[in-house]
Amino acid sequence: MGRLGRRVPVRQILCLLPVALVAVPAVRHRDVLADGFRHLAHAQWPWLLAAGGATCLTWVAAAVGRQGAVVERLPGLRLLATQFAAGAANHLLPTGLGAGAVNLRFLTVCGVPLARSSAALALFLLAEGVARVGLLAVLLLAFPHALRLGTLLPEGVSGPLLFGLGVGAVAAVAVALLVRRVREPVLRFAHTALGEARSVHTRPARALALWGGSFAFPALQAAGLAAVGTALDLPVPPAHMAVAYLAATVAVALVPTPGGIGSVEAALIVALVAAGGPVTVATAVVLAYRIITVWVPLVPGALTLGALVRLKVI
Repeated sequence: MGRLGRRVPVRQILCLLPVALVAVPAVRHRDVLADGFRHLAHAQWPWLLAAGGATCLTWVAAAVGRQGAVVERLPGLRLLATQFAAGAANHLLPTGLGAGAVNLRFLTVCGVPLARSSAALALFLLAEGVARVGLLAVLLLAFPHALRLGTLLPEGVSGPLLFGLGVGAVAAVAVALLVRRVREPVLRFAHTALGEARSVHTRPARALALWGGSFAFPALQAAGLAAVGTALDLPVPPAHMAVAYLAATVAVALVPTPGGIGSVEAALIVALVAAGGPVTVATAVVLAYRIITVWVPLVPGALTLGALVRLKVI
């Protein structure tokens, strides 16, 4: 068995695995891709280029935010490449597990202990979530009639959904407090996470990077959607499109699909229609936006992921 393990090129297989996984969702969603590319052919290209630029800047924002979540200085270029690769991994696994796994491995390779690496990931996710909800709240105060939030979910679903979330949260807290085998590691992790958060916020540069990157990340995503909407002449103000994007992504965050494929598209279309856009144009905008932000970077991101595995960066 030992000789067999030495003969199997495990690292080479891991290098090719991301590219092979890309083919599965691409084949499953080939009709969506074809429709989206047809709409892109009739768009205003300067605005599409602006959307592509905003997408590239999201990787920079993610890198800045993740650097701010740890005290140690991380290698900048490798950190940026890791965020690009993590984006591809994130679209292949549910609920951000891909990006989390890639970044956790990167931090441990950089010498950050596993417990502190996990705490840094949790800190960034918390900051990004607070920033996304905070931006949505500010925009809703500034543009209270941008959209009807009730239309983001089918009628009669909000009550049971909130009740289910409440029951799940109470059950999780009860298990964490009452089951000793769960309580002890949870308390250790909470202690580590609080210590990491205190250490980061005692350094102004790290705190600025954490919160600046966390706010810039969803803001750039929303700006990308607004640029695509402008390119396809969606009759909705850009600020309202930003509100629609943030509201849709907050609403869909609880749906565990790989990269949000399917659930994000549906929520974005409903949100843009709620903001006043025609269904056909809103659908075209969402398809084009997802092609720019998901499908175009997917293959190079998977290749980058394979190269980082081969170079033992992750």
